[in-house]
Amino acid sequence: MPALSDIIGRFTTYIINPAILVVFAAGFFLFVYGLVEFLWNSRSGKPDEAGKSHMIYGVIGMLIMASVWGIIGVINDTFSLGLSSNSSGASYSPDMNRLNSVQGANFFGK
Repeated sequence: MPALSDIIGRFTTYIINPAILVVFAAGFFLFVYGLVEFLWNSRSGKPDEAGKSHMIYGVIGMLIMASVWGIIGVINDTFSLGLSSNSSGASYSPDMNRLNSVQGANFFGK
């Protein structure tokens, strides 16, 4: 099973994450383009609906990509699929050595 985890980790690292970043960047640039278009056309005194819609679509695109990244992270952490960029398969284990020396807390009934 480590081979499958390694393949999935590499697929995520080299395909999924860059694709999410590219779409996120496209949403950001669409927002900036809409902002420039809105400000440029505001000099004429008429409201610019195209600039507003470009800004809204850019923000929606960035929110969707941030949500996709978050959903992938939740799925990864929930099912331990190994989708993180660490393809070595090493898992994180926090340092719990100092837990017993915390004053005023009796965590383990000692």
